[in-house]
Amino acid sequence: MTTRQSIAGVGVGLRAEHYADFLDQRPPLDWLEVHAENYFGDGGWDLHVLETLRADYPISLHGVGLGIGSASADHFERHLDRLAALIERIQPGLVSEHLSWASLPGRHLNDLLPMPLTAEALELVCERVDRLQTRLGRRCLLENVSSHVRFAADTMDEASFLAQLARRTGCGVLLDVNNLYVNQCNHAEDARQAMAALPTGVPAEVHLAGHLVTDLSVVDHHGDRVAEPVWDLYRDALRRFGPLPTLIEWDTDVPALDVLLDEAARARRETRAVLAEADTCHA
Repeated sequence: MTTRQSIAGVGVGLRAEHYADFLDQRPPLDWLEVHAENYFGDGGWDLHVLETLRADYPISLHGVGLGIGSASADHFERHLDRLAALIERIQPGLVSEHLSWASLPGRHLNDLLPMPLTAEALELVCERVDRLQTRLGRRCLLENVSSHVRFAADTMDEASFLAQLARRTGCGVLLDVNNLYVNQCNHAEDARQAMAALPTGVPAEVHLAGHLVTDLSVVDHHGDRVAEPVWDLYRDALRRFGPLPTLIEWDTDVPALDVLLDEAARARRETRAVLAEADTCHA
């Protein structure tokens, strides 16, 4: 029987452009993350690659289509069935999704739409997370998302929402440091205050990615190297939460794998530097 894996260190997102590199070379990475929806088929090349690489790399399943905060539950239930089947097959070390909504009755929007941050929305998401974790038999992580709007009805910030969600359901948080920075730029929200609002032990994974600065806003496009202000925030996240499994995300204008490996190497260096800093302080 396939056993559940554990995940630590630094990984990258597995993309089709790099399948051959991984199959031929097995580059030195601690783990791989895949978008769950790309592997929902019962067979095919993608699933073959994932099952092959699973023998050498722990796998994290990162969902982008569950729409956990959608008012309608129809899509959620159908999607959860397919996610549960893939998890049974792969037994990943981590399972994560986004704090977002995506569905209306009879229609699914292929986007990670921001939640209204209200008590009513919190009740809904708590119910869905309980359903998700009960069905999967494991703790799941919810990712903070980037957004271009905030709702006038909001009664809390996103970090407070996630902290309450974690306390009530036992879920973890996938801390996307780039998204914190994007929202700081777009909404004048303090990224470090957001991290301070999350209890230690709640964040269980970190995402790092590049973004696009435009005249209107900052866009979380996952198409560039991690920016220096995001590395600064990452170091602060390590100081607060300790070393966490860290992913380099790159989804648009995907470069040669060597570029992702270089970013992963920097994440390792930053982690070692923060740990050495802590050792010096305690000496």
